[in-house]
Amino acid sequence: MPKFTWHTSAVPEGLPVRQVYGFLFVPDGRLLIRLDGNKHSLPGGRPEPGEAEYVDILRRETMEEVTVDIGEPHYLGYQCVDDGISPYAQVRMAALITTVHPSEPDPDSGRIYRRLLVHPGKAGDLLAWGETGYQQATAAADAAVNVFDLPCSGLPETGYL
Repeated sequence: MPKFTWHTSAVPEGLPVRQVYGFLFVPDGRLLIRLDGNKHSLPGGRPEPGEAEYVDILRRETMEEVTVDIGEPHYLGYQCVDDGISPYAQVRMAALITTVHPSEPDPDSGRIYRRLLVHPGKAGDLLAWGETGYQQATAAADAAVNVFDLPCSGLPETGYL
């Protein structure tokens, strides 16, 4: 069984990055969760050949999966996945949503994902990623307040974007 650990430092040289996901916020402070059926996740995905910049990967994936434009992303850290054979990193970033486009099918899967807006404090439960998921969600909520100057209380109810 893989071991997951959360790190707020830069990804170490030589540790491959296999995933870049984004905690994306709307101006009222709520977080966008991607829904695929009953599965909650964050927008993001794998680097494509030739892609090395986390920002570029996140921008492409957010447009493909949830059809939103984002402002300048803020690096939160990475989750190290140690499967006992070949460890790798899963990068996490936070960003503000700047433009919402009509939903479109994901070019990779053909599915249209629903876009759920939630209080950031609900992210750990909805994502169900265990302790490291709660650590990531906490880092994202901190960035929402301290980097993006978003409200942390009095947020509207959950809704769809």
